[in-house]
Amino acid sequence: MKKHVKKLAAVLMSGALLLGAVGCGGGDTKAEKKETLRIGISNFADILDPAEHSIGWAVMRYGLGETLIKFDEKMNVQPWLAESWSISDDKLTWTIKVRDNVKFSNGKPLTAKDCKASIERTLGISVEARAWANIESITAEGQTLTIKTTKPMPNFIGVLGDPYFTIIDTEDTTHDIKRDGPICTGPYVMKSFSRDKAIMEANPYYWDGTPAFKKVEIPSIDDPNTRAMALQSGEIDAAVNIAFGDMALFNDTSKYNVSTIDSIRDVLARINVNEGRPFADKKVREAFICSLDRESYSKTLLKGTFTPGGPAMPPSLDFGFNEIENKDAYNVDRAKKLLSEAGWKDTNGDGIVDKNGKNLEVDFVYYSSRAELPIFAEAAQADAAKIGIKVNLKNVDYNVMDKLGVSGDYDLMISNIMTEQAGDPLNFLNMYWRSNIDGQNPQNSSGYSNPTYDALGDALRVEFDKSKRRDIIISMQKIIMDDAAAIIFGYPQTNIISNKSITGAKIQACDYYWLTKDWKPAN
Repeated sequence: MKKHVKKLAAVLMSGALLLGAVGCGGGDTKAEKKETLRIGISNFADILDPAEHSIGWAVMRYGLGETLIKFDEKMNVQPWLAESWSISDDKLTWTIKVRDNVKFSNGKPLTAKDCKASIERTLGISVEARAWANIESITAEGQTLTIKTTKPMPNFIGVLGDPYFTIIDTEDTTHDIKRDGPICTGPYVMKSFSRDKAIMEANPYYWDGTPAFKKVEIPSIDDPNTRAMALQSGEIDAAVNIAFGDMALFNDTSKYNVSTIDSIRDVLARINVNEGRPFADKKVREAFICSLDRESYSKTLLKGTFTPGGPAMPPSLDFGFNEIENKDAYNVDRAKKLLSEAGWKDTNGDGIVDKNGKNLEVDFVYYSSRAELPIFAEAAQADAAKIGIKVNLKNVDYNVMDKLGVSGDYDLMISNIMTEQAGDPLNFLNMYWRSNIDGQNPQNSSGYSNPTYDALGDALRVEFDKSKRRDIIISMQKIIMDDAAAIIFGYPQTNIISNKSITGAKIQACDYYWLTKDWKPAN
């Protein structure tokens, strides 16, 4: 198995590049530290339009944008720009009261009309947002927003907490939304933005207290080991998602604040089951999954910072993790038997099984800004080789992978993803496994389709009873496992680590919130 070895020259180069990106860092005066915050992150956004797929996450993570509701640590909805809401007896009409003390960062008071325009803009741009929201009509009067859905939706209010629905001033003509970022209501305002660095300034009109820092610099440090070095050296004050192997560097509680949480995320690999692909054969999929020692990956390679994978929903959420049998658990003998039954045998002694004169090879796509992804990919490559499957690893940029995820040009594609999109497991369960009929679900490029699974998803969308919803979600997970439709490698912890110059840097279960109003100087 390939080992991750950081060469000295690479480390020195990373440090030099980082100094150029974040400035003098540790040489700041004490007074300057109180006014300027520096946060090292991994960034995949190159534009700032919240209506674009996944890009709205950066708008919210940087403290620029806010939504009508937010999620607490248990993923329950809480008021944010909305102060209250109610639903009609027919479960179709939601009446939302917008706070009357909120202003955009340009000083314009926020009204229900602004919220209506912002939501409608997103619906006009995003196919996914339209599919999640199922909105028939929106009306606005004063601070009252009324939304009617096309069908009963028990978690509709949670949909409005997704970054897609960040509330922006659609009437503003002074900003290029993609390049400069939208006018929003958050504690910080975008001063400048590039793929490599964002610079924020305090919002003078912020409605929920005075922002603690006059300036926030957010350099993109995609390599997690380099982020750890930058935090150690004082070049940054905080880092998001320090790699598992570097956590021990920050054990000194007199120097660092460490915030960790069992996340609601999966590290999973989508499996391309389209006709003509090796994994179109269920037995080949099962054999590959059985060859993977996921317990060893999580406990040994990742030093216990992961729970070994199984069902689609993580153990941090109450959706039957211990009730679902993992029939494709690690079993090399079973994996070899399944390949033989599928007609794949090593006929020429080269160590790779073949069929009809063709070796069994698969392309495994990953991105490396999350430290665990190449480790899982390389471990899977080594284990698959033991049963005669050749795995070709392809390291690509996140945005490239996102495009491949729609085009379907892969056999396996690994990613780290939140399992409650917009506060509802259904959105996650639909994203990769609901049938892509007439292009209505472009994120499912794998070709996977199961009518029973789709029907359960339809039932879940309109089911308000929590116990029945749980049962449906468990049934959907069982189908995914029975069909060997995905590889769940494991469920990660996530973290934010800060030095003692700041307080309030706390990781949230919901990955939408990084920089918040609660981050403050320590003195």
